[in-house]
Amino acid sequence: MLAESAFRWWFSLKLIFLTFSLFLIWECKGDELQTLMQLKSNLQRSNSVVFDTWKLENGACNFTGIVCNSNHKVTEINLSQQNLSGPVAFDLICSLESLEKLSLGSNFLYGRISDHLSNCTSLKYLDLGSNYFSGTFPSLSALSRLELLNLNKSGVSGSFPWKSLENLTSLSFLSLGDNPLDRSPFPLEVLQFDKLYWLYLTNCSIEGQIPVDIGNLTLLENLELSDNYLVGSIPNGITKLTKLTQLELYNNRLTGKIPVGFGNLTSLVNLDVSTNNLEGDLSELRPLKQLASLQLFENQFSGEIPPEFGDLEFLQEFSVYTNKLTGSLPQKIGSWSEFIFIDASENFLSGPIPPDMCKQGQLSDLLILQNKFTGGIPATYANCPSLNRLRVNNNSLSGEVPAGIWGLPNLIFIDLRLNQFEGKVASTIGEARSLAQLLLANNLFSGELPERISEATSLVKIDISSNKFSGKIPKTLGRLKKLSSLDLEFNLFSGDIPDSLGSCISLDEINLAANNLSGKIPASLGTLQSLNFLNLSNNELSGEIPESFSSLRLNLLDLSNNRLVGHIPDALSIDAFNGSFTGNQGLCSQRTRSFGPCSSVTGKSREIKTLISCLIAGACFLVVVLTCCLRGKFRQNDQDIPIKKVESWNMKQFHVVSFSEDQILKALKHENLIGKGGSGNVYKVTLDNGQKLAVKHIWNSDSALRKSCQSSSAILAKDKVRSKEYDAEVSTLSSVRHVNVVKLYCSITSEDSNLLVYEYLPNGSLWDWLHTCQKNKMDWMIRYEVALGAARGLEYLHHGCDRPILHRDVKSSNILLDANMKPKIADFGLAKILLANGARESTYIIAGTPGYMAPEYAYAYKVNEKIDVYSFGVVLMELVTGKRPAEQEFGESMDIVQWIYSRLGGRECKEIDLVDSRIPEAAKEDAAKALRIAIHCTTRVPALRPSMKMVVQMLEKADPCKLSGIVVNTESKNCKNKEFISSSSSSNNSSLY
Repeated sequence: MLAESAFRWWFSLKLIFLTFSLFLIWECKGDELQTLMQLKSNLQRSNSVVFDTWKLENGACNFTGIVCNSNHKVTEINLSQQNLSGPVAFDLICSLESLEKLSLGSNFLYGRISDHLSNCTSLKYLDLGSNYFSGTFPSLSALSRLELLNLNKSGVSGSFPWKSLENLTSLSFLSLGDNPLDRSPFPLEVLQFDKLYWLYLTNCSIEGQIPVDIGNLTLLENLELSDNYLVGSIPNGITKLTKLTQLELYNNRLTGKIPVGFGNLTSLVNLDVSTNNLEGDLSELRPLKQLASLQLFENQFSGEIPPEFGDLEFLQEFSVYTNKLTGSLPQKIGSWSEFIFIDASENFLSGPIPPDMCKQGQLSDLLILQNKFTGGIPATYANCPSLNRLRVNNNSLSGEVPAGIWGLPNLIFIDLRLNQFEGKVASTIGEARSLAQLLLANNLFSGELPERISEATSLVKIDISSNKFSGKIPKTLGRLKKLSSLDLEFNLFSGDIPDSLGSCISLDEINLAANNLSGKIPASLGTLQSLNFLNLSNNELSGEIPESFSSLRLNLLDLSNNRLVGHIPDALSIDAFNGSFTGNQGLCSQRTRSFGPCSSVTGKSREIKTLISCLIAGACFLVVVLTCCLRGKFRQNDQDIPIKKVESWNMKQFHVVSFSEDQILKALKHENLIGKGGSGNVYKVTLDNGQKLAVKHIWNSDSALRKSCQSSSAILAKDKVRSKEYDAEVSTLSSVRHVNVVKLYCSITSEDSNLLVYEYLPNGSLWDWLHTCQKNKMDWMIRYEVALGAARGLEYLHHGCDRPILHRDVKSSNILLDANMKPKIADFGLAKILLANGARESTYIIAGTPGYMAPEYAYAYKVNEKIDVYSFGVVLMELVTGKRPAEQEFGESMDIVQWIYSRLGGRECKEIDLVDSRIPEAAKEDAAKALRIAIHCTTRVPALRPSMKMVVQMLEKADPCKLSGIVVNTESKNCKNKEFISSSSSSNNSSLY
C-alpha cells in the first residue's frame, strides 16, 4: 500500500514536471511565433507573396524563409529579394536568441538601422545590402561571431564605425561599398581578417594610400577599392594575393607603375585599373593567362602591347583607350574566345587591324580611332552580324571597304573619317536597317551614292564630305525621315538639288557646298521648320532665292558663289547674313549695301508676281469662305471657331457626362480662350451647373484648306488617314483611368474638327509654379507630393494598361495641378495626335522637348518606356533645384542633367548643396534623397534606369513624413506628429566612344 502510494506520488510529480516542461517549450515557441507575426505586421504593406505561409496554424518553423534548429528555435531568416517594404524592427529580430543568419538584402526597406542590432550576438551572416536605409550604422563590436557582412548599397551614411570591426576576427566576406559615407583613411582594421576572401569597399569615400599589408589577406579572391580617393602607387603587397580572380581599383588617383611581381596573380579573370594616372609598360601583365576582362583605359601607360595578349584564350573585353601605347596590336587578339569589344582609341598604335576579333561571332564594338593603323579593314568583318559600332577614324587606313560591311544588320555607327579609303559605297547599305550615323569624311571614296541608301531608314547623320563622290544626289534621300544632318561638302555631285529633301522633316543641317550642283534651289527647303544650318555655296545654282526661305530660323546661311539672280528676301537681308550672298552678280536688295537696289523691271516683275500671288490667295480664301458659308459654319463673331449644325457632330463618351455637345459648342467663344497651340485652341467652358471643363479644339481639313489650296481629292485622302490615326489615339486616351492622369470625358468630332473635352484643372501647370512668381509658395512637402503623384501616373501608363503607353513628352508644363495641388499628367500621346492631324508624317517625328529628351531618343531607335523615366528625372531635378531644364548659368550647350553631373563629379559638391535655396534647411536632406532618385532616372544607359514602378517605390521610401515618424495631413500638406493621431491608427562601362 505504501509502495503504491509512493508510486502514485512519483508518477504525479513526473506528470507535473513533464507538463511544466511542455508548457515552457510551448511558451518559448509561442514567443518566437509572436515575434515573427509582429515582424510580418511591420512589413504588411509589402507587395510580397512570401508571407502567404506566415500563419499561426502553420507554426514558425514552416514559414517560408525561416529555418529552425532541432530545438525548434529560429536560426535563419532568409527574406532577400522578396519585394519587402517598410522599416525593420531590429529589437524584435534580435530577440530571437538562436538567430545565426539574417538575410534581408535587395528589398525596399528603409529607416535607421538601430542599436538593437548589437543584441544579435549569435549572428554569423548579416545581409542588409541593396536597400534604402538611412543614417549612420551602429557599432558592430558585439557581433564577434560574424562571418559575412554585406551592407553594399544599403543607404547608410555618415561616419562608419570602422573601429568596431576589430572584434570580427571570423569575418570572411565584407562588402560596405556604394554608400555615401564620410571620408576616412583606409580602414586598417580589415587587415587582421586573415579569413577574408571577399573585400568590397568601392565608392565609400576611402582616402590615402592602399597599405602594403593588404598582402597579408592571402585568401582574398575579390578585392574592389574603386571610385574612392586613393593616392600613391599600387603596393607590392598586392602581388602576394595569388588567389585573386577580380581586382578593381578604377577611378582613383593612383600613380606609378604596375608593381614588379604582378604576374604572380595568375588566377586573375577581371582586372580594372582604369581612370588613374598609372604609367610604365604592361610587361608585368604577360603571365595573366586567365584574363577575360582587361580595363586599362585613361592612364599614362606606354610601350608596346605584349604579344602574349594575342594568346589570351578567355579574353572578351579589352579597353586601353587614352594612353600612350605604341607598336601594333597582337594579330591573334580576340580570336580564341567569344570576344565582345575592343577599344584601343587615342594611342599611337600602328600596323594592321587584327583580322579575327569576330571569329566567334560576338564582337559588338571595334573602336581603334585616333591611332596610326595602316592597311585595310579585313574582309572577315563583313561576316560579323553582331557588330554595333565600327570606329576607325583618324588613322592611315586605305583600300576599299568590304562590301558586306555596309549592310551589317546591327551596325549603328560607321565612322571611317580621316583615312585614305577609296572605292564606292556598296548598294548593300540598304540592308543596314539599324544604321544611325554614316561618317566617311576626308577619304578618297568615289562613284555615285547608291539609291538604296534610303532603305537605311534609321539614319540620323550622313557626313561624306571631302571625298570624290559624283553623279546626282539621290532623290530617294527624301525618305529618310529621321535624318537630321546631311553633309556632302567638297565632292563632285552634279545636277539639281532634289526637291524631295524637303520631305526630310527632321533635318536641321544641310551642307552641299563646293560641288557642281546646278538648277534652282528647291522652295521645299524653306518648309523645313527644324533647319538652322544651310550651306549651298560654291556651286552653279541659278534662279531666285525662294521666298519660302523667309520663314526659316537659321543660325547659318551661305549661298555665296553661285549664279543666283533677283531679289534677296527682306527677311534674309540682315547683318547676321552678311557675306551669305557674295559672288552672285545677279542679286539685288533694297536693304543690303553690298548689292545694288533692284531695278524697276525687277520691281515690276515682283509686283506682277505679288499680284498673281494675291489673286491666288484671294481665290483660295473665297473658296474657303464659300464652302463654309454653304455649310452654315460662320458665326457673327469672326473670332469664334466655326461651328456646324449640332446634328453634324458625333459625340463619344468615355465617362458619364451631364452635358450635351450643344452646350460645349456654344461655349467655344473667343472670350473663353485660355491657350493656343499649333494644332488649335484650348477653351475653358463653364456649364450651367458650375462644372468647369477644358476643351481642346484640333483642326482637320479646314485648317489645311486655309493654309494652302489643295485638290479636293488630296484633302479627302488626308482626312481618311487622319481619321484613322485620330480614332486610334482617342481609343488609347479613353482607356486611361487613373487619379494622376487628366480625365478625358468625351470626344466631339465632325469631318472638319475634333474636340477633346477634359476635366479643368484650376492651378495650371507645375512649370508655372516652379518658374514664375508663384515659386515661393511651393514648400518641399507639396513638391514631394507632386513628384510622387506624377510618378504614379506614369507608372500606370507604363504598367497598368493593356499595353504600355509612352507619353514621349513628360515635362513640368505637362503636369497640371488641381484645386488641391494634386498632379495630373496631361497631353500624353498629344504629340502623336498633333502630327497625325498635321501635314507631316508622325511615324518619323521625334516628339519631345529639348532638355527633357533622353539622349538615345535623338537617334530614335530602340525607344521604350525608359525615355519617359529620363524625362521624369529631369522634372524631379526641377522640383529639387528650382531650376529650369536649361539655364544660362549652366554654360553653353549644357542642360540641367549635365550641370548636376558636373557639379557632383567635382566631389566638392554634394546633393544637398544643389537643393533649391527656398526649401527650408530642415527639409533639404529629404530633397537631396529625391535628387539621388532623379540622377538614377537620368543615367545615360537606358537599361540602367529604373522602371517607373521602381521609381514610385523609391519615392515612397523617401517620404519625408515616413522617414521622420510622422504622417501627412492631406489638407494642409504638412506633417503631423503621430502622438496627435488616434490610437486606432496602424503603427504598422567601359567604352568612351
